[in-house]
Amino acid sequence: MAFNYKNYLKNLLPIFIGVFCIYYSFRNINFSDFTQYFYKINYSWVVAGIMLGALSHISRSYRWKYLIEPMGYKLGFLNSTLAVFSAYLINYTIPRAGDIARGTMISKYENIPLEKTLGTIVAERAIDVLCILIIIFIGLIVEFERISEKLLFLIQGKNFTTILLIFGVILLLFILIFKIVKKTSLNAPISKFFNGLLEGLIVIFKMEKRFYFILHTIFIWLMYVLMFWVTSKAFIELYDASFFQLMISFTLAALSIMLSNGGIGIYPLAVEESLGWYGIQSTTGLAFGWVMWLSQTMMVVIFGGLSLFILPFINRNKI
Repeated sequence: MAFNYKNYLKNLLPIFIGVFCIYYSFRNINFSDFTQYFYKINYSWVVAGIMLGALSHISRSYRWKYLIEPMGYKLGFLNSTLAVFSAYLINYTIPRAGDIARGTMISKYENIPLEKTLGTIVAERAIDVLCILIIIFIGLIVEFERISEKLLFLIQGKNFTTILLIFGVILLLFILIFKIVKKTSLNAPISKFFNGLLEGLIVIFKMEKRFYFILHTIFIWLMYVLMFWVTSKAFIELYDASFFQLMISFTLAALSIMLSNGGIGIYPLAVEESLGWYGIQSTTGLAFGWVMWLSQTMMVVIFGGLSLFILPFINRNKI
């Protein structure tokens, strides 16, 4: 069997990024000062943040039916909820593998074609990207002065060459991928698969209950932001941080999750760096980032683990 370097690189690179970020974030941190935060914070706020995170996942599970129903299928709420929590847990092993697993579970237990379940998940991700772009836009307007100062510092500093190199590599990769996809001739099964994905994307525009879909979308992302803001209240040192400052930090942390398995290592680092823009000490920012990451990870591990166990049990007659 040929050694597949691409698969190993795809699976191991996020782990290496996470390990490096852990080392990088702790290199100048007094570990004793860091651990003190875990003894003195108010865990009532942390629990409240976990509840808000769980509500966002439940709302996402319910919203999914609005994408499935216009294609002529019914989606059970319990199966949908369990599949969503399972997917978040699986994403901690291989990035985005949870999305495929979620579509596969629902296809199996609800008798919906796989290409259609995956198509609706692609549609969800498209909406998620739009939502985070809106949050970034709002943050850029409210915190324009602070962000522009930071960008100006990076451009004028020694990091400018590195930034250009990174953007150049990303642009080159997009060009290569586009050329490869353009030259590839799709056979009938693959064409059918991509047609299903396309149907999932365009179904947003033809669904009858668009209003409820939009309401759930707003609720999901409001819960994400409030989860971050509420958890910050566990830290006395963050009482003076404004809502929009925390929203900027939330946005960068959310984007960082794409670069590592479940955001391990890089999520707390993103929180520390972004809060540092506003004069918050590195130890405080890093501790808050880890509390955020650990609390949400604990919620995903517990609910996701239970969901993976319960799903086959309640659907044993459908197998």
